[in-house]
Amino acid sequence: MMGTVAAAGPRQGLHPVITARPHPEPVPTPTQRIGIVKLSAFGDVVHALPVARALRRAFPGAHVSWMVEARESGILTGHPDLDAVIPVDSRRWRRLIGRPRGARQALGELDGLRARLRAARFDVALDLQGLIKSGVLTALTRAPVRIGFCRARCRESLSALFTNRHVTPPPTAVHVVEQYLALLEPLGITGVRPEFHVPVDPAAERRADEFARAHGIARGRRLVALNPGTARQSKRWPASHFRAVAERLASEADARMLLLWGPDEASLAREIASGLSVPPLLAPPTDLRELASLLRRCALMISGDTGPLHLAAAVGTPCLGLFGPTRAERNGPYGAHCRVLQSGDGTMAALEPGPVVSAARELLGPDR
Repeated sequence: MMGTVAAAGPRQGLHPVITARPHPEPVPTPTQRIGIVKLSAFGDVVHALPVARALRRAFPGAHVSWMVEARESGILTGHPDLDAVIPVDSRRWRRLIGRPRGARQALGELDGLRARLRAARFDVALDLQGLIKSGVLTALTRAPVRIGFCRARCRESLSALFTNRHVTPPPTAVHVVEQYLALLEPLGITGVRPEFHVPVDPAAERRADEFARAHGIARGRRLVALNPGTARQSKRWPASHFRAVAERLASEADARMLLLWGPDEASLAREIASGLSVPPLLAPPTDLRELASLLRRCALMISGDTGPLHLAAAVGTPCLGLFGPTRAERNGPYGAHCRVLQSGDGTMAALEPGPVVSAARELLGPDR
């Protein structure tokens, strides 16, 4: 069954105003030291960026920290809305526990984190994750006000035990971006229009310019990024479908294809590239800042539900998201410049290349 083109968020892709319902227990002041707990995954961290921007606008003098997994921390480092980024390497701790004396090392690092959180003297902590581990970290802040989702809206219901202000997002908060912003209501922050800000790294911009010059990509050229890799196999669109779309967009829309790839995905990119009549570009290895710089130079991003798709949307690149097992209305790329195709039966293979090409050509605009 074919998917249908739809806007990424409710109300046809416009940035909605999120107004939460009145909270019976207003948060006392001060709110001078605020901690955000959103650990992972990469796309979820990107979706949470408007929370930092809303806090900075509401409390310009506050000290705002963000606890995040070490692997995802790169996108937050140096962010103007944050005063501190606190890396949490829970993935490493899980690996250490299985090794001789590893548990002692992991516990030692956790003790160090606990001491840092206590020293920060947070007034408010926000658990955007809704997991037991994020709830524990929220509790370790010892903030007198600890805000999280109500038990029914937590991904792990026991995480609600670690927070003392519980929010039920309003029915209008369909997208996860809007649900995160609803958690700010106990702080008196309502009516927020989501704003994404991804810092521009001058060094990363220079490397992206060097890559473009080396491959003859002029500014304004129709560069279309294809991102075939996903962390979950069930979210991955078939390589043969990506190849068909690349072939048609190159011949019918005069587009240049850029194949993105991450760890252990180079062979997948080469599989898609093989046999195409117009050889695509293979992206160089990038960190998160360099990836953002490359995406800023693209006219379109086509991808399944994965972090680079949401990063592309956040930097303002038009996006076409391909969705199967996850709900695009909740998890899709956010913004008026984004569209999605949702599989009718929940499988990625059910999305045929034809509708993807049609949607991509609409987003690219009239042929020049």
